[in-house]
Amino acid sequence: MAIRKIARMGHPILRRKAEPIPIEDITSSQIQNLIRDMFETVLDADGRGLAAPQIHESKRIVILEIQESEGFQVWINPVLQPLTEECMLTFEGCLSVPEMRAAVVRPSKVQVDAFNEKGEPISMILEDFPAVVAQHECDHLDGILYIDRMEPGTLSFLEEYHRYAHLYDFSEEEE
Repeated sequence: MAIRKIARMGHPILRRKAEPIPIEDITSSQIQNLIRDMFETVLDADGRGLAAPQIHESKRIVILEIQESEGFQVWINPVLQPLTEECMLTFEGCLSVPEMRAAVVRPSKVQVDAFNEKGEPISMILEDFPAVVAQHECDHLDGILYIDRMEPGTLSFLEEYHRYAHLYDFSEEEE
């Protein structure tokens, strides 16, 4: 296992659509080693999730923690489908956009269909913050960063976000 270097905003790998993984390759040593490296890297970086393109691998794999009590999950070739028009606004950060935060509006309920690290199909419905985490990580597989979806005027450095985020009032926009 190895801790990999995380690609930062501006690197072209983050703007490419990642390649799907053939189902028969999921259990190969190459993919299993990549998953282990992703796990080591996200733990080292203290992240909630990581997509393979973030460690310079154009593969459709994400590892994410959608519920702290359940630990990390591996999704291979995930497909997300919004299940509601109701949206929620959260401040997001990203290991590839270090020390920054911005407000992003996303659907509050999604269905995820993917394969796990054993090549088994999985399907789940996620709501609220877990739905946001899933959409953020899966966006990486299509070359999208949260800053592409952010609300104008909300991008801030992490230190200032911690100091001033409580001053943002989005109540008029959410009605």
